Amino acid sequence: MKQIFINLPVKDVEASMAFYTQLGFKVNPLFTFDDQKCMVWSEQIYVMLQTLKMAESGNKKNLTDPKKNTIATFTLPVESLDKVNEIIENGLKAGGTEPTPMIDEGFMQVRNLEDLDGHIWGIIYLDIDKFKEMTNKKTE
Repeated sequence: MKQIFINLPVKDVEASMAFYTQLGFKVNPLFTFDDQKCMVWSEQIYVMLQTLKMAESGNKKNLTDPKKNTIATFTLPVESLDKVNEIIENGLKAGGTEPTPMIDEGFMQVRNLEDLDGHIWGIIYLDIDKFKEMTNKKTE
């Protein structure tokens, strides 16, 4: 089984859990504790919201403030432009910000959402048929 667990240090795990729930993530109680909340996007993608203290434990590097620095960005593909807009609007209502305007490449639309701590998520719709047509690429 191939999965990814993304560990995100956050200032307030409860507030972040509420924010990610508004985006459509579900809580996985099996991996959820006082200092860490497990949020599930799909069977393969898990986001571990960790207190700063937990994220610092066992780590010899300093944590960087994602409000001031780009650390990593994450992209979540969805099934339609309507879904992109729904997730972004829900994220904005939950306290997130949209740091850049929508990118529309014709075959792909992306809107970026910054969470409560500054982590950036690209919510993307990709029309794979248009992409193949534009690039003349075939998949088997």
